[in-house]
Amino acid sequence: QVQLVESGGGLVQAGASLRLSCTASGRTFSSGGMGWFRQAPGKEREFVAGFSRGGGSTYYADSVKGRFTISRDNTKNTMYLQMNSLKPEDTAVYYCAAGGVGAIRTTYDYWGQGTQVTVSS
Repeated sequence: QVQLVESGGGLVQAGASLRLSCTASGRTFSSGGMGWFRQAPGKEREFVAGFSRGGGSTYYADSVKGRFTISRDNTKNTMYLQMNSLKPEDTAVYYCAAGGVGAIRTTYDYWGQGTQVTVSS
């Protein structure tokens, strides 16, 4: 069983930065596709950024390209999401996910509990 724990969310002003972390336990971290999703109130959960299976490629939603950067440290079983130039529309609960394919939410087998990011204008 895989367990994912996110951290790093908070309340910031527009233009600020945050770094989210997701630490995995229970299985080999480096082999599966992993990603970040977010869900704003009243909206569906949407893809933000992710790694291909094996970690060779990265993918970003158009809305975050150039502002967010995904990275991972396999030695620490941890994935990161560096978020710069935050906007109020980035406000959401952010989830990390593992075992899936690209931006396809339904393919992910494992999910963290989520961390709240709130960006004030």
